[in-house]
Amino acid sequence: MRFLRGAPTVPVVRLTGPIGFSTPLSPGITLATTARLLERAFAVKNAKAVALVINSPGGSAVQSHLVYQRIRMLAEEKKKEVIAFVEDVAASGGYMIACAADEIVVDPSSIVGSIGVVSASFGFDKTIRKLGIDRRVHTAGERKMILDPFQPEKPDDVRRLKALQKDIHELFIALVKKSRGKKLKGPEKTLFSGEFWVGEQALKYGLVDRIGEIKTVLRERYGKKVETPLISPPTSWFSRRAPGVVSFDGNWATTLISAIEARALWSRYGL
Repeated sequence: MRFLRGAPTVPVVRLTGPIGFSTPLSPGITLATTARLLERAFAVKNAKAVALVINSPGGSAVQSHLVYQRIRMLAEEKKKEVIAFVEDVAASGGYMIACAADEIVVDPSSIVGSIGVVSASFGFDKTIRKLGIDRRVHTAGERKMILDPFQPEKPDDVRRLKALQKDIHELFIALVKKSRGKKLKGPEKTLFSGEFWVGEQALKYGLVDRIGEIKTVLRERYGKKVETPLISPPTSWFSRRAPGVVSFDGNWATTLISAIEARALWSRYGL
């Protein structure tokens, strides 16, 4: 990768899509899909910083944390500043990843926050009873079928789920406090309620650092000649030769369900 001699360089990595949801049409964000890109960005010699362009409604708590940790590890190893630029949304796990940056920049209309944990499913027990379907499941372990959507919901199962959510939520809160520190200005009950805000309000609460746009901010900081190369994933020979052709690997049902779940995540934020 060649750059103009003497020109300041800030490599850019785009992190777009739901976290943990991966389909042929939309690979989403996971450590597996982003690790190589991040390593390449931080390996750019004499880079002034690394820019992350984030547009994600969240998703897997584990994958969000893994990506966060990898960014921080590389930033500390390479001693490079990280700047996150939020586009439409950085919510839930998307905001967790943004917290890996030393500075978070948003558009006035960006949606930020949703520091909480959610679990959603459907109940089909009444449906299969109406259809006269007899479901047969055999397990070893009395808790193996917890929250089975084909059985009536049990209060003990719900309490167990809420206890798990509470643990994950507390980890998320601790991460945000560690990342944002004294910048946080709003009451904790509000900040960590799972609510989300537009960029201007998020700035008032200290969840982000400034309003801006990537080109403007980087030129202001590093000069008009700053180069911002996009670190892109490699393109396979087949996809180059046959654009628009998508392989579903024969598992169309899984692909369809993942796409529906991803769509539901985006729709929470009106997108």
